[in-house]
Amino acid sequence: MILSWDSLQVSFVKSVFKTSKLPIPEFPEIAFAGRSNVGKSSLINKLINRRNLVKVSGRPGKTQSLNFFLVEDGLYLVDLPGYGYAKVPRKMKNDWQGLISSYLINRETLRCVVVIVDLRHGVKAQDLELVTWLRGSGVPFLLVYTKLDKVKKNQQGKNAALLDAGLGVSAANRVLFSARTGNGKENLISALDHFLS
Repeated sequence: MILSWDSLQVSFVKSVFKTSKLPIPEFPEIAFAGRSNVGKSSLINKLINRRNLVKVSGRPGKTQSLNFFLVEDGLYLVDLPGYGYAKVPRKMKNDWQGLISSYLINRETLRCVVVIVDLRHGVKAQDLELVTWLRGSGVPFLLVYTKLDKVKKNQQGKNAALLDAGLGVSAANRVLFSARTGNGKENLISALDHFLS
């Protein structure tokens, strides 16, 4: 399934708080995961050429559901709740984790989890936990190192290499990306097309 990502029909479908409320699994799905405020919403908006289809929040931990967006009546993009933000009640955090892990393991139409990591920082424990869990569970994933525009050019390769080593991936299995400039968008699209084909 190769899409023309520049002129997509995209619509919000629903927010899901329980696995029993998931849409019928009829289309391939790409999920987006990352720490709170890593820029998930901005990345998705840039990918589909929209400004505000996916709401960008200044308040970490705001997304508490799986948010489904239908692309071209043939693909779902799924915005997962951000992780790593402490100021939510423990029960809510446990509910999220149960919902997310159940979705990621059991959803037969899930093609790939895009794991978004901030290029400016070293490996964070929660990013490593997620990548290790996905790898161990056999869930396909793609790492995207975002905020590329906020890192000096001569530092970008070094930061990326440190993340590669810490997360156990090669440069061929991740993408450098800037939601502000769109730098890396073509590489991201190419990688996603690979998971969808």
